[in-house]
Amino acid sequence: MAAMPDFRSSRSSRAARLDALRGAAVVWMAAYHFGFDLNHFGWIHQDFYRDPVWTGQRTAIVSLFLFCAGGGQALALRAGQGAGRFWTRWGQVAGCALGVTAGSWLMFPGSWISFGVLHGIAVMLLLLRLGLARLPDAALAALAVAALAAPQLVQHPVFDSRWTDWVGLVTHKPVTEDYVPVLPWLGVMLLGFAATRAWPQLWRGGAPRPLAVLGRWSLSFYMLHQPVLIGLLLVLPTTMRP
Repeated sequence: MAAMPDFRSSRSSRAARLDALRGAAVVWMAAYHFGFDLNHFGWIHQDFYRDPVWTGQRTAIVSLFLFCAGGGQALALRAGQGAGRFWTRWGQVAGCALGVTAGSWLMFPGSWISFGVLHGIAVMLLLLRLGLARLPDAALAALAVAALAAPQLVQHPVFDSRWTDWVGLVTHKPVTEDYVPVLPWLGVMLLGFAATRAWPQLWRGGAPRPLAVLGRWSLSFYMLHQPVLIGLLLVLPTTMRP
């Protein structure tokens, strides 16, 4: 799970409440990943892949991040963000996605991440910025519902390979540590975009500063938190390990 990059053009255009919501998602994500790491190293014994207690949390965390990403993009366009700023930040997200792929291949060679949350964000933001953002709110809402429903209505084996599963119309979930395909997750980002564009007052007002600051640095936090957590577990004295 990843933290959302922010695409607004300047600090003055930031919405503290949106940053804080993203920051809260970051805290939840870190706690979830710490539990995953404890499980991976044998400190606890949980089924993170099938137990609804864990799969439900993952769905909620990713949904929060993508909703915030859509809202952030709506505010960026409202603030008149230029193409240069967008492409700079987008390049950072895409570069981090490649870093996640490389790191996951080293740690989980049998289930490495080919299209996780950062990969999904990069592709979805391109779709939004280069075309979908021009649609009216009603059309975006309808498209969001269609995207959310699509994987339940359309599935085909042609989408089951590493090269095509990013679309999301798979007949079975691929063996990977993170999987956030365009469908259905584009629907969540579109809802965040449409809601924020229609009601920008959602994000007006104050918010807890620590969460807002964390939300502003979410991409950096995402890239650093797992190496730190795993490193801490690895350096614990052997007498403390299970």
